[in-house]
Amino acid sequence: MKLLITGAGGQLGSEWIDFCASNNISFVSYTSSELDICDVTQIKHEVEAQKPDVIINCAAYTKVDDAEDYKNLASKINAQAVKEIAGICAENKIKLIHYSTDYVFSGTKDDQQKYPEGYSEEIEADPINSYGLSKWKGEQEIIKSECDYLLIRVSWLCGKHGHNFVKTMLRLGNEKTELSVVNDQLGSPTFTDQVVEQTFKLIQKKKSGIFHLSSDGITSWYDFAREIFKQTKITMELKPVTTNEYPTKAKRPSFSKLSTQKISNVDGIHILHWKDGLKRLLKQL
Repeated sequence: MKLLITGAGGQLGSEWIDFCASNNISFVSYTSSELDICDVTQIKHEVEAQKPDVIINCAAYTKVDDAEDYKNLASKINAQAVKEIAGICAENKIKLIHYSTDYVFSGTKDDQQKYPEGYSEEIEADPINSYGLSKWKGEQEIIKSECDYLLIRVSWLCGKHGHNFVKTMLRLGNEKTELSVVNDQLGSPTFTDQVVEQTFKLIQKKKSGIFHLSSDGITSWYDFAREIFKQTKITMELKPVTTNEYPTKAKRPSFSKLSTQKISNVDGIHILHWKDGLKRLLKQL
């Protein structure tokens, strides 16, 4: 089996490269500057040259706040390019692995009451920001393409590569003695090593369709930060603040927990609690 990985410079793409290299998996990878996923001719050329069995699309526009100003760019990368890739996969009988986000859901307080265990794969998407909308449009294009796909939604992504909340907290832990962190947005972190390991198991088991992949348990950004400082023994005075006290350009869901019930039922897949996932990541860092 040969994998073609896009977005190799990001958190997930870099993790995939580590995983393939450690497990002797045949792969070819491209950073966004090496392969522009918006350039169909370029993608077709690489697919013809490399003849992959699986395309793992880790390339995405992920700047949530900037997407409010650059809606067209977000849509071009997260929806239009994805449509072309899915079409190429359908045409060439290549399996497509694509990552989406918890932000396709509205995350209202009502939903929190309705789905206390988190959003399942069947619940209808209802994005409340441009980033979420662009990712949801990409999902629709994949489904319409009729290619063999694995569409995996993740939330609060953290890993040893790239930028993420854990690394930001560790940096601030060295620079400050007190911090304000939002306490009224609930969800669960997803760790990139887990994403890659579990995705590979789904590929091996020839699974298709939509899967939610996150950690066990639910937390707020504030409690997540508190646990990071607790596990690293960094002294930090943390102040909980509301979303209204910390306004951002893009509206955030107040509840974006993804239910991992479906993926947990797949043989050989074990979902770690977020505190254990954090412990693993801190060791890696």
